[in-house]
Amino acid sequence: MSSSSKASRPDKPADTDALIEKMKATKEEWDAEAAASPDGPDETDALLSQAISMAIEQGKGWAPGEREKYLETLLDDDFIPPLFAANQEELQKSGLADAFTTLHNEGETPARNMLQCRKKGNESVALGRKNVAKNLSYYRDAVNHYYEAYHWANRITPKDEDFVPTPEELLAAEDEPFFTEKELDEMRSIICSNCALAHMCLKNWGFVRDEAKKAVDFNPTNVKAWYRLAKAHQMLQNWEEAGNAIDSGLEQSSENKELLQLQKLLAERVRKARLHRQQRERARAERTHRIKDVWRYCKEEDIALGRVSLVATVKDDEDEDNEADSMEQRWHHHYPHTGQLPKRQEGNGGWTWPVLFVYPSHRQSDFIETFEEDEIIALRMAQMFPEQEDEDGNGETEMPWDYNNEFRCSNLAVYFEVHCEGDEKVIHPDSVERLKDQGSAMRFYESSRALKGDEGPEMANVARCMERKHLHHQRKAWIKKHGSLWSKPAPCPVIQVHPAVTLGQVLRDKKTVVPNFLMTFILFPLDHPSHNDFLKEHKCIGVIEPKD
Repeated sequence: MSSSSKASRPDKPADTDALIEKMKATKEEWDAEAAASPDGPDETDALLSQAISMAIEQGKGWAPGEREKYLETLLDDDFIPPLFAANQEELQKSGLADAFTTLHNEGETPARNMLQCRKKGNESVALGRKNVAKNLSYYRDAVNHYYEAYHWANRITPKDEDFVPTPEELLAAEDEPFFTEKELDEMRSIICSNCALAHMCLKNWGFVRDEAKKAVDFNPTNVKAWYRLAKAHQMLQNWEEAGNAIDSGLEQSSENKELLQLQKLLAERVRKARLHRQQRERARAERTHRIKDVWRYCKEEDIALGRVSLVATVKDDEDEDNEADSMEQRWHHHYPHTGQLPKRQEGNGGWTWPVLFVYPSHRQSDFIETFEEDEIIALRMAQMFPEQEDEDGNGETEMPWDYNNEFRCSNLAVYFEVHCEGDEKVIHPDSVERLKDQGSAMRFYESSRALKGDEGPEMANVARCMERKHLHHQRKAWIKKHGSLWSKPAPCPVIQVHPAVTLGQVLRDKKTVVPNFLMTFILFPLDHPSHNDFLKEHKCIGVIEPKD
């Protein structure tokens, strides 16, 4: 046995089975040469034969380290053998997805599989229509076949638009069809449209809408897909979208009977839906103008605006025990957002603000929709809390909840909270955040309206997601700096307001930040125990006196 023959052995053939067979054949050849030798097999030949036997039995032709790596994969807790994979994700993790796909579809092509699955889907729909017992399983089978056909369509590599097939390719196209990008999009459109039809038979109107939308995206001239999209929107009561789909379909085929019939049926509802949308857009444009006007005025007069978070949780399953109490604690007296904005008066050009009077001692409040800036606070308080008329002071106040007759104008102390002190880059989620630009003010106001349901459930969900994202970033920044959300800032300091000052003086104070476009005053009877408790918790850092 010459050394040259040993050196000619391949180190690692690509095909493992071929390597094992060649190793076996080489071993048998070397054993036969050693047995035929006059001196018999020497010690080196015997050791080499044993090594090859061990390689065949233990390594099975693995490359160095490859067998150990595979054994580690098998012992991994996350490894799932491909035969037992329950879904595509588990099959991908096994590392053998492509191999199994090739084995399962050996001798087949994506184009042929696509056409076969489409044919099976069409046959299932036909069987479902013929079935007297109205067995819906035929339509479910059809949906699965169409999904599979769409999957194979996405695996087809399209030819160039200027592709010219040879006679041999034309002959082979009967078994191996080929498609250009445009032809492939038309085929995808047909498959998605047929899938929408199967979902229509199952009354899965959301899926009908999705599949029909995909179909018209692939091929806008697919009239059947436009009809099915319009029908889905009709059943989902999206009247304007249904009208748009009908109009688009009639642009492609103005004589289509199904579309014309549906157009006649939905004409009034579509008209009202479009009119309602126009009204919403007009109202939104007016709100945008008003917010811009408010922001411009506040910048000119140096009035600071702020906001609070409009949601209390970042996910649906977050714990909220005693929901009403948690919401009251979460938003304090800034909840609910009133939706009111400051307004410019038409006559004298002055401004009015929405104002909230809060009475924590009795858990009551009053909302004033229009409070003029140049109006003295004491005058409004005198209207709301007039002095008792009898000289002995034994008269009763008008509020039914004022059991001790304490709410008289001269007996009340007025405060407002001071927000946004210190580091404004990192703000606790429960604190007031300063509105820094016009865009943030507009987004906050529109989100507050959407969450109240003014723009419908879909916009409410969008606004909720945006607010939850904002709250998540606030929480993340606070935890990064302070370690925990339980590390809360100290209670807000307060400033006492002399009743003789005007609302405008309070708004223009350097420490005033108006949350939610709503100026909030806190009122206490002077001798009430809750007044002293409030001042122990909230430090009073100043008094706004009337100007001379």
